[in-house]
Parts: sequence; C-alpha cells; structure tokens
Amino acid sequence: MTYFTANLTEEEREVRDELARQNAKFGEQNHPDGTSPSGWREDAIEARKYCQEAAVNGNLTWSDILLEEVYEAFAEADPDALLAELLQVEAVARQWRMAIRRRLAADQSGEASR
Repeated sequence: MTYFTANLTEEEREVRDELARQNAKFGEQNHPDGTSPSGWREDAIEARKYCQEAAVNGNLTWSDILLEEVYEAFAEADPDALLAELLQVEAVARQWRMAIRRRLAADQSGEASR
C-alpha cells in the first residue's frame, strides 16, 4: 500500500510511517468491529459524566478525553456513526500528541534560556 507523501507535517509523516509498519508486520487487517451499544453504552455515559465533572473541577486530562471518545466508539454499532466516532478518537490522540510536543518544545526552550 502506498501513502500520499507530499506536503505532510511531521505528525502526518509519523502516522503514515506507523501505518506502513503495521501493514508490513500484519498485512491488511479485517477484524470484526466488536462494538455494541448493549456492551458499551453505560461505559460511554459514565466516561462522559466523568469528563464533564473533571472539566468543571479543573482536573480534566487527555487520558480522560481519549477514553471517553474510545468508549463512545465502542458503543456504536452503526458503521457511519462508528466512523465518525473513530475520527474523533484519532483527532483527540493527535491533539494529545501535539500538546506533548508543545510541552517538550517549551521545556527545551526554557532549558536553553537558562
């Protein structure tokens, strides 16, 4: 499988390279989704409530947000809704990675100015 490579950000290149590693290691993967409202809906509701409370209390973390999105994806049986939820999972994971990079850059620039 080939991937579009022109004009990619560092983040996009890393994701593309990870996809290539997974494809090289496992080949094309076609597993069942394993999602179901009956199995995950309550977890999704609880994760959402937890995130809302954590946000109000100033304790919200990236892991909280990502877990909420994952539970919401797990609770979807409809393929179109699942695709939308998985896009949110991917977007949150990327935002988290970018936040880590910003922290690392700030730490490094702070060290350089000492």
